[in-house]
Amino acid sequence: MKIQVYGQLRSVTGSKTVALSPADQTVGGVVAALRESYPKLDSHLVDCDGELRPSVRVVVDGEKATMDTDCPPDADVKLFPAMQGG
Repeated sequence: MKIQVYGQLRSVTGSKTVALSPADQTVGGVVAALRESYPKLDSHLVDCDGELRPSVRVVVDGEKATMDTDCPPDADVKLFPAMQGG
């Protein structure tokens, strides 16, 4: 499965697109696989309780997704970190 990452996540992964094989074919499984493959992503993705930060957006096939959303291997998955603006 290929996941597109944006913002500061890209500086951690070193690439706009990363390939993963999550054990669980859900957004939660994708996030867990990303965290395992790129431990430095933790501070960008999850809070101190290990929950996905509310400001992080995951989009699957063009639709905003929750941690329980199905994520088949051919899904178009995009991960957006918290954005700061002013």
